[in-house]
Amino acid sequence: MTQFQFQDLFSSVANLYTRFRPRYPSALFEYLASVTLKKDVAWDCATGTGQAAVVLAQHFDQVIATDASAEQIAHAEQHPRVQYHVNPAEKSGLDSGCIDLITVAQALHWFDLPAFYAEAQRVLKPEGVLAVWTYGKMEFDNPQMRSVLGHFYFDTVGPYWPPERKLVEEGYRSLAFPFDELQTPAFKIEAAMTLDEIMGYIRTWSATQRYLKEHGHDPVLELEQKMSEIWDDPGLPETVHWPLALRVGRAGTG
Repeated sequence: MTQFQFQDLFSSVANLYTRFRPRYPSALFEYLASVTLKKDVAWDCATGTGQAAVVLAQHFDQVIATDASAEQIAHAEQHPRVQYHVNPAEKSGLDSGCIDLITVAQALHWFDLPAFYAEAQRVLKPEGVLAVWTYGKMEFDNPQMRSVLGHFYFDTVGPYWPPERKLVEEGYRSLAFPFDELQTPAFKIEAAMTLDEIMGYIRTWSATQRYLKEHGHDPVLELEQKMSEIWDDPGLPETVHWPLALRVGRAGTG
């Protein structure tokens, strides 16, 4: 059996992650709180720089946020009810039966799933909840912008996406999910972003970073030039959105 190894694709862009990764809708966290029986402790697994953890802290007495990357944790957003720790998803360091809600935002496709699911079952309280979500390619309302971004996504950096990206694009639907799955509402991320902010976000993509490493030059520069030619005013924001694919399940009664 091949030993699972953590793929650290994001430590080098942790500062960009903090600044440019999109924020999740508040309605998502309100929903998750509504299906969680108690609001004592949430675990935000693979927290990155804490985008989800700090919002969970509005609904839970305590949030434990872990990530396998020390660099991501070093750039995490601080909050008095959030405790950050460097731990892999499969070995959280948490006590058994202590967690009401586990969240995994845009990271499940990197995990050793059997080991993570076993860990989730171990740390969840009876009828505790696991919520995982992902989002794919950003979309513009402007069709020219959609076309230019699509060329970059599929053709320029397309060959540099890791195989796990396919799981994101299909919304995790092919993944095993050994929990009592709930029917969930539809959610989407929507943001007003300037051209500079969008280019910063695209530089956080794993495919962009792999392209840069192999070729030694930044592919986003050409994209930025093309986008600036069709952007009404590059100093003003455009609305962008990402549909969220969400799976939520409840653990057994013990």
